[in-house]
Amino acid sequence: MSNVTRKPWTREELILAINLYCKIPFGRIHVRNPDIIKLSELLNRTPGSVSYKLANFASIDPSLDRKGASNVSKLDKEVWNDFYNDWEKMAFESEQKAFEICGKRIGEAEKIEIPEGKTTESIIKTRVNQSFFRKMILSSYNSKCCITGLPVEKLLVASHIIPWAQDTQNRLNPQNGLCLNALHDKAFDIGLITIDESYCVVISTEIRNLNSTKAKMILDYEGITMTMPNRFIPSQEFLSYHREKIFIS
Repeated sequence: MSNVTRKPWTREELILAINLYCKIPFGRIHVRNPDIIKLSELLNRTPGSVSYKLANFASIDPSLDRKGASNVSKLDKEVWNDFYNDWEKMAFESEQKAFEICGKRIGEAEKIEIPEGKTTESIIKTRVNQSFFRKMILSSYNSKCCITGLPVEKLLVASHIIPWAQDTQNRLNPQNGLCLNALHDKAFDIGLITIDESYCVVISTEIRNLNSTKAKMILDYEGITMTMPNRFIPSQEFLSYHREKIFIS
């Protein structure tokens, strides 16, 4: 057993480990987590080895104040930086590897209608990356709206601070995401609410001028501090863009 747990980690294994790190809540990085157990079996490693590797990534995750294990290798840092420097490329590559190790082909189960000017490959990549982004954001916020605390996953949206189409480099960056319920996601998307420098909710004059009873679902949250994620804290640079370019004051 010791030979299994001590074998060097390959780049492919680390990509799969970071993929899992991004998709499970920070507080669930432990040997009893079924997702960690499943990956350990696929990699022919122990759950302890996988959970410790995920804790290593926590120690180099700049979005975390608290740190995990510190026995980080050079290759750990290299693969981690690959993700942080190109989320879009590495999200898709890691999802592709996750399908392959389970003996599946990515996108094979989907019925895809191809819009004019698009290819099957580009549509699959977009869908896979959007799904990965959603899993990252919801896990970071423990599947609760960061404004209202609503815990109904079917009503939650992985919202982009800078819209998907306006910043291709950061469309998969988890620090460009908020977990919002569908109503507040729409309000944020069209600039009727925003988040200030102190992570407090700001509401536009258009909403504040409405009858307080009819706009209660939004007005009740004016000035509250959003619930912070357990990692991937929203970038103030991205929030500043939203306040200046999208918010209707």
